[in-house]
Amino acid sequence: MIKDNLREVEERIQSACERVERNRRDVTLIAVSKTKPISMIEEVMKEGIIDFGENKVQELNQKCEEIKTELNWHLIGHLQRNKVKYIIDKVSLIHSVDSLRLAIQIDEEAKKVNRIVPVLIEVNVAKEETKYGVAVEDTLSLIEEISKLNYIKIKGLMTIAPYVENPEENREHFRNLRKLSVDIKSKNIDNVDMDILSMGMTNDYQVAIEEGATMVRVGTGIFGEREYNKGE
Repeated sequence: MIKDNLREVEERIQSACERVERNRRDVTLIAVSKTKPISMIEEVMKEGIIDFGENKVQELNQKCEEIKTELNWHLIGHLQRNKVKYIIDKVSLIHSVDSLRLAIQIDEEAKKVNRIVPVLIEVNVAKEETKYGVAVEDTLSLIEEISKLNYIKIKGLMTIAPYVENPEENREHFRNLRKLSVDIKSKNIDNVDMDILSMGMTNDYQVAIEEGATMVRVGTGIFGEREYNKGE
């Protein structure tokens, strides 16, 4: 099942890239492996996937310990400040930085292990009250503050779009995140890149790619249905 699912996801990513004349190599597929057992992750690994997304710190840690192969682990869920220390030396990228207080905590813990941690700023583009993320209008000022920290590197932006039946309904949100990214890049802020746009999940990643996503987070589309879809 997983092999077939991955083939289908890959075909859809390729098709989306072709529609807007993008190179397939410019899009990273993150397999959202939260709640999934090691055996299923290993099946995905056999197909050449090395990027995996987790929502919870404890689960990410456990999987890091059990899987000896070097993988790129992405923390895509909300990160509490008191849990930063547990993943600071394990994650390849933190997608969910949405406050200066969290960024300062990451910076402090990263200093202890002498590591510059790459992060994305999570933006609540759709203005959903139930979602985390900084407001669009506050994103630039937050980035300017975080950029002053020594052990954090801002690599781009992330958003979790609303869950919708028709993916086209999220096109505007993806387009707005892309526009925000371009605007911020034009400011040429030290210690800030806008190379990554993490947007698009199982139900809308093709639209996200068409609007410029460089990372898509796909869980259900790879592993099958689960109880909830938040963050994937």
